[in-house]
Amino acid sequence: MPATQLDLRGLAAEQPPSKRHVASVVDPAEAVHVLGPVPALAAVLTRLWRTERLPGVPVGWEPAGDPASAGLARALGVGSGTERELPLVRDDHGGVLLAHGRVSAAGDPRRALARRFGAQAYHDDQRVADGPITRIEVRPDWTAVDRISVAVVTVPLRPVRRTTGRALQIACAPARVLRDGVPFDREVTKWTWYADDRVRWRLRP
Repeated sequence: MPATQLDLRGLAAEQPPSKRHVASVVDPAEAVHVLGPVPALAAVLTRLWRTERLPGVPVGWEPAGDPASAGLARALGVGSGTERELPLVRDDHGGVLLAHGRVSAAGDPRRALARRFGAQAYHDDQRVADGPITRIEVRPDWTAVDRISVAVVTVPLRPVRRTTGRALQIACAPARVLRDGVPFDREVTKWTWYADDRVRWRLRP
């Protein structure tokens, strides 16, 4: 079936597209081909999931030229010529994560990585944070099924605690969240990222 094209190449690498525009293109489509950065692809998958159309609508992606897009394209095997059924990493605020998530101190984002904030976090049944930390980094592990990688930075330039598992749960002092470079619209004190083993999406070559 021919794919409906959604051209979002005019977006900056960390700029989300208009939800209304994405819905107007995606909702009637039987297949979608996305052109643009990582947040563009994430927006399409979010819309398909919210309208319960995954994995019935296959998605193709022509990445932008920024480093995040290039890295994700390599990880997903874009251009390999093989259609793949892939897991979906979600959060408890209705979003999708494809490349990189971060939780850091609230306030001025230019200084966030230099500040610490109190947090308790569990990665599956492992307690990975319990006290002041600098940030938590999360990445979907595309070499496995239903798995995310987590790195907890307690103090800059000190060893990082790294774990793998299916779900990360965080309770913390007010914090700032980035999803694929896009700031969440408010500070949070709780957050969950998890690989949803009930959901798959289809990536077209």
